[in-house]
Amino acid sequence: MPRHRVLIQRASYESCTEAIEKVFEIFPLEVRGKKVLVKPNALRKSSPREGIVTHPSVVRAVVQKLESLGPSQIVVGDNPGLFSYGDNEETFKETGLMEASRGHYLNIGNQAVEVSFNPAFTQKVTVSRAVIEADIVISLPKFKTHGLTIITGAIKNSYGFLPGAQKAKLHLLAGSPQRFHQLIVDVFSLRVPDLIIVDAVIGMEGNGPASKDLREIGCILASDNAVAVDATISRMMGLEPDILPFLKRAAEKGLGSYASDSIEIIGKLRSIENFKLPDLAGAAIARNPEIAHLMKEKSKMRPQADPALCVGCGTCVEHCPAGALSLVQGLPSVERDSCIVCFCCQEICPEKAMTLKAI
Repeated sequence: MPRHRVLIQRASYESCTEAIEKVFEIFPLEVRGKKVLVKPNALRKSSPREGIVTHPSVVRAVVQKLESLGPSQIVVGDNPGLFSYGDNEETFKETGLMEASRGHYLNIGNQAVEVSFNPAFTQKVTVSRAVIEADIVISLPKFKTHGLTIITGAIKNSYGFLPGAQKAKLHLLAGSPQRFHQLIVDVFSLRVPDLIIVDAVIGMEGNGPASKDLREIGCILASDNAVAVDATISRMMGLEPDILPFLKRAAEKGLGSYASDSIEIIGKLRSIENFKLPDLAGAAIARNPEIAHLMKEKSKMRPQADPALCVGCGTCVEHCPAGALSLVQGLPSVERDSCIVCFCCQEICPEKAMTLKAI
C-alpha cells in the first residue's frame, strides 16, 4: 500500500486559489488557535516574472485560506540566499511577496535560536526563532533546478530556515556536492514541515536556481511528505529519484520513501519533454570559481558597528544567539571565532548601524 500521497493539480496564477482549496481538502490541517509559519522560496530580489521565487499569487492564496481557518498567528517569512541576506524586507517588497503576505510578513532573520547540529559539519547552527516556535510549518518551494543539488524542492527549501551567512559557511564546510546533499537533509530535519505546496505553474530548467530558462508546467504540487514530493518533481523532470543523493539520505533517515509504489499520485504524473537539467555531478556550482570565491568571502564577513549610527542600545548584544557580541566603550564588538555569521544583529539593529566586513 502507498505510504504517501502527492497531489498534482492543474493551475494557473489566475486560478491558484481553487488549487489551494483542493490542497487543503486533500491535506487538511487543524490550524485554529495555532501559530503558522508560511515559508516561500525568496532566493533574492527579483521580479515575479523571472520565476526565481515562489510566485506571489501562490503565497496570497495560501495566506487567504489560512486566514479563514482561524490561526492565532500567521507568519510569512524566509531568509534569502547568498546574494540578498541583509535585504530581507527589500527582497519581499521587490518580489511582490510583501503584498502577497497580507500584513503577515515578518523578518524572520531578526531573531534566531542556536541548536545542536551534525558534528560532522559543525556542532551548532542557528535557526530562525519563528521556525522553532511555529506549531505548523507550511513550505512553499518553487519547481526549479539547482546547479549543486540538481533539483530544488521541498527539502532544499528548508535551507532558508538558517539566517545569514552561515549558509555560505556550511557550503564551505560541506566541501563537496555529495556532502552538501547530506547537509541539507540535516538542516531539513531540524524542523520537518507539516505541508508542502510547490509552485509548479511556471518552473525553471537549466542551471538553476536563478536560470533564465523557464518552462510552463501549469500545476500546483502538494504533499505532507517532502521526500515523496521531491521524488515526484524529479520524475517530472525526467530523473529517477535514486540518483539524487539527498533523497537517498532522507529515505535512509526515515523521512519518507521515493519508491514509486509507495506514492499515490492524485492527478496525472507526466514527464516533461526535453527538460533541461544541470550537471548531474553538481559541478555547475561546486567547480565554479566565481561562486566558490563568493562563498569564501561571505563566510569571512563579521558584523561591525558604524560609530556614526550606533547609539549603544545593546539590542544586538541581547539578541545574539551565540553570545558573540559585547559592548566595548559603548559600541558592540564581535568575538570573531564565536560569531556564527547568522547576522541577526544586522537584521535587528533599530538604527541600521551594523555593517558587514570581511575580517
